[in-house]
Amino acid sequence: MTDTPAPLRDAATVVLVRDSDHGIEVFLQRRVKQMAFAGGMTVFPGGGVDPRDSDADLSWTGPDADWWSEILSTTTELAQALVCAAVRETFEECGVLLASTADGTFPDPATLRDDRGALVDKSLSFAEFLRLRGLTLRADLLRPLAHWITPVNEKRRYDTRFFLAAVPPGQEPDDSTSEADIARWASAGDALEAWSAGKHFLLPPTWAQLTEVARFATVAELLAAERVIEPIEPNVSAGQGLSGLAFVNSDDYFAGLGTTTPNIDL
Repeated sequence: MTDTPAPLRDAATVVLVRDSDHGIEVFLQRRVKQMAFAGGMTVFPGGGVDPRDSDADLSWTGPDADWWSEILSTTTELAQALVCAAVRETFEECGVLLASTADGTFPDPATLRDDRGALVDKSLSFAEFLRLRGLTLRADLLRPLAHWITPVNEKRRYDTRFFLAAVPPGQEPDDSTSEADIARWASAGDALEAWSAGKHFLLPPTWAQLTEVARFATVAELLAAERVIEPIEPNVSAGQGLSGLAFVNSDDYFAGLGTTTPNIDL
């Protein structure tokens, strides 16, 4: 008898990007090995939706929840929650805040350390945080990127929307999170080469987003590209582990997968 798949949890992940002399750089984190999901893997900032992320009483600049619901093929309520989760998780995990005052001024994230901690421990909701600080969520800084669903054979499963965002002027992501032991910028091409050489490990969704970013020369071109967001859920061949997954461009993924033991060195 087939086991019942684990329930899906909605999640949002943000690919933070910036221009450099070596091409577009992305902000990557290596999750601590003790994490229940993707421990030791190289990932982008992100996490699960907080039910309070759907709170309608918040200031919002940019495409509204109806626009996002159409792009992300979901309800308006969940679309808002996903966008809020994307901004909240990015702030929690690396200190970059995609929110500004009404005149477009970005606060210094260093002045919001206590708020960041309260968001992490869930004593403060994201909507409450924005209202408290007089901030508006900057949905105009996000772009839809992809939609991946964890395979049915995993014990923890996520229904994850990936977003793109350029780091706002004057902000710099940090490593002040207990969920990662390494955090740094790397060009998309270098991150892929290091993965192929066995220096760190990328799960298929992370590999796919890095591959997409590496196609572009500048952040402006990357953000301007139009994409059709369709869900990708890898098919599973029982008993074969990672090699038993099949998904869009999976042949390219396995062809580039390094054969040496990853030492997780970004």
